[in-house]
Amino acid sequence: MEIFLEAAPWLLLGFVCAGLIKTWLPEGLINRWLGGEGIWSVTKAALIGTPLPLCSCGVLPAAASLRRSGASQSSTVSFLIATPETGVDSIALSYALLGPVMAVIRPLAAIISAIFTGTLTLFFRGSDIRAAAAGNHQMLNVINDACSHEHCQDPHCTVNEAAPPQGFVARTLAGLRYGLVDMVDDLVVWLVIGLLLAAAVKGLMPPMMLAEWGSGLPAMLLMLLIGIPTYICATASTPVAAALLLAGVSPGTVLVFLLAGPATNIATMGIIHKEMGKGVLITYLSGICASSITLGLLTDALLRVNDIDVFAQISAGSEWMPTWVSRLSGAILLAAFAFSLAKMVRCRFSTASSAGA
Repeated sequence: MEIFLEAAPWLLLGFVCAGLIKTWLPEGLINRWLGGEGIWSVTKAALIGTPLPLCSCGVLPAAASLRRSGASQSSTVSFLIATPETGVDSIALSYALLGPVMAVIRPLAAIISAIFTGTLTLFFRGSDIRAAAAGNHQMLNVINDACSHEHCQDPHCTVNEAAPPQGFVARTLAGLRYGLVDMVDDLVVWLVIGLLLAAAVKGLMPPMMLAEWGSGLPAMLLMLLIGIPTYICATASTPVAAALLLAGVSPGTVLVFLLAGPATNIATMGIIHKEMGKGVLITYLSGICASSITLGLLTDALLRVNDIDVFAQISAGSEWMPTWVSRLSGAILLAAFAFSLAKMVRCRFSTASSAGA
């Protein structure tokens, strides 16, 4: 409960900001910003994607839309990496659970990783071309198959995409609903697992137990092997990263997990292969692996040279936070979590009943 209350104000702030960005930032404007070729286009894609509230799966249809609207392969790759690796919600939660230093390093590393990999794609495009209209329909079907949740016959369980409402109040309320309902629906299971894992490590495992084995190139390569095929978004990966830090895994090694996990999974790799070809997929994975390892090693070296103890800063986010703010935020999040989990259970029972009928 202590860890949850420490994280609650920042997680709530992140959800609210993410929802408002979702409803107030026009998708068409993003499409226009990401047109063209070159390193500047790649950089814009990384900078624009960093704060957006899209998870590892939700970024796929957005990236497909950008690609069909004229964005280059390199810009699309940069957007695909920066967007799921971090966001306003995960940055806020990082401050609470990972400390202020990691809250700064994480988004900067995501931007650098996205620009590096997008730039690599500029030089290794080969003969890969965009899919034709029929191929695009096929790609969207793959996206839907990869990202869809279990089908539910209960109409209350279905969220339909609609045009954003007009008016300040209506759009703001829609943003709050997206942040506190839709995003919670997507993240609640992983968040609960991550918070429970962090609490278990803090309560049962001696601090710095893995310090001897949790740093260096072998440990970072292991994080790549764990992170690349795993479906986990930036926000949900943060409590897991906090648990690793509490156990003594080095900040650089944790950073590798935070970069590789959200940016790569089986669905993402399948979409890149179908939409942009095998060459771009190889470049995508190579760029993420190389940049993650390099940034992880640099992070550990930087912290060591400057004698910065991230472990001692993990609780920094709650030091000045009033108790009533933490408790109120925790109560709001608990209500949102309970509502989401109840809806999930209802969906499962509705699906089972329909299948047995």
